[in-house]
Amino acid sequence: MTSWTAEQVAQRFEECVMVLRRLPIATRLGHASYWPEIVLKPSEIARHESRAVRLSILPEQISRMEETLLWITWVNHGHRNLIWLRAHRTPWRVIARETGFPKTSVQRYWQGALQKIARQLNQDTS
Repeated sequence: MTSWTAEQVAQRFEECVMVLRRLPIATRLGHASYWPEIVLKPSEIARHESRAVRLSILPEQISRMEETLLWITWVNHGHRNLIWLRAHRTPWRVIARETGFPKTSVQRYWQGALQKIARQLNQDTS
């Protein structure tokens, strides 16, 4: 088995975001949710798809998405936000403005978080 790299981890998070966007909303399936309604910021609303997306994902993609969602618990809350913002392809300038850190520092923190996940994955496979 090949070892994981930070770039491969970043690609998996991007795929995870794509799969999550394509999953149907629970209310469309006739299910009710009793969790409180999530209030989104305007910047989060802007990242949403403007049109309904048809379900065109494979079971393997859903399995990889579920696996990837477990990885996020290996890093702290600040790194999680960076990973998700970048997986949504948010520009570095916007991420820097939202976090209050310089752009190069944000890139370095993001890279460090991905490397931490890659190290953990490499330890698990060996």
